[in-house]
Amino acid sequence: MQKIKYGVIGTGHMGTYHVNVASNLNEIDFIGVYDIDQAKSSRTATQFNTTNYNTAEDLLKECDAVSIAVPTTLHYEIGKLAIKHQTHILLEKPICNIVSQAEELISLAEKQNIILEVGHVERFNGAVQELLTIINKPLLWESRRLGPNTGRIHDVGVVMDLMIHDIDICLRVINDKVKNINAYGRNIISNCEDLASASLEFENGCIATLTTSRVTQEKIRTLSISQPDSYLYLDFTTQDLQIHKQATSKISTSTEKIHYKQAALIERLFIHKENPLKSEILNFITNIKNNQNSVDTNKTDLETLKITSTILEQITRT
Repeated sequence: MQKIKYGVIGTGHMGTYHVNVASNLNEIDFIGVYDIDQAKSSRTATQFNTTNYNTAEDLLKECDAVSIAVPTTLHYEIGKLAIKHQTHILLEKPICNIVSQAEELISLAEKQNIILEVGHVERFNGAVQELLTIINKPLLWESRRLGPNTGRIHDVGVVMDLMIHDIDICLRVINDKVKNINAYGRNIISNCEDLASASLEFENGCIATLTTSRVTQEKIRTLSISQPDSYLYLDFTTQDLQIHKQATSKISTSTEKIHYKQAALIERLFIHKENPLKSEILNFITNIKNNQNSVDTNKTDLETLKITSTILEQITRT
C-alpha cells in the first residue's frame, strides 16, 4: 500500500506537536498544514519544510488523513468538513464540547466508513498501557493533574482541557458504570473553571477522586490506585509505575516518644518509554491501513464526554 497522504489542521501548541511527529514518520507522506492564522501556518510550514494551504478545504482535498488540532468550538465544523472530503480523522480531545454534536460526528463517520479517532494521548503512555494489564480490583482511585497557568488554553476550563484525560483513563481501567457524580470548581484567573475536583462512584464500589488545576505552581501528573493486595503509583510525566505490596505498620511507645514504622515491598516496573503522540498517530495509521473502524472506542469517547459534561454542569450550578 502506498504511503498515506497526511496533513495537520491547526498549528497552535498541540498542532505543532502533531506536525513535528508527522513530518518525521516514514509511514506517511506529510503534505502540509493549514491554520486560520496564515502567518502562523506559513511559519510552521517553513520550519518543517512542507506546504502551507490557504484553506482547510484545499488541504483536505489532497489528504487521506488529517490531524485536527483547532479550538474545541471548531471541532464539529472541521470534523464534518473532513468527513465530507472522505478524509480519516485524528481529532484532538475532546471530540466536541456538545454531546449531540459528538454523536452526529461519530454517526456520520461510521456511515461514510471514515476512521474517526479522538486524541486522548495519555492512552498511549507506556505506564498506562502497563497499568491495564495489572489492575484487578480497584477500590480507590486518586488522580492529580495540576500545573501553573501557561496562557495556552482560552476557550475551555480545566475539566475539558485536563481532567478529561483522567476521566478517560478511569473509565477504561475501572471498566464499570458510574452511578454517582459530585463535582466542584472555581474560576480564579479566567471565565472558565481554573480548578476542579470530581468524585465518581462506580457500581462495583470503586470511588475515584480527580483533581485538576491550572493555578498550581508545580506541574504534577500522578495517579494512585488502592487494591486489596497492592497500591499502585503512576507518574505520567516520567512514565514510571510502582507497585507497593505486603505493607505492614507497627507502632511502639516509650517514655520519650511514639515510634511508627512502615514497611512494604516496592516493585518498579520497566516501562518502554515511547513518545505517546507518535504511538497514537502510528496506531491511527495502522487502523486506516487495516480499515479498522473504532466503533467501541467511539462509544468510550462519547461516555467520557457525557461524564465530563455532567461534571461541568454541576460546577456551573454551584
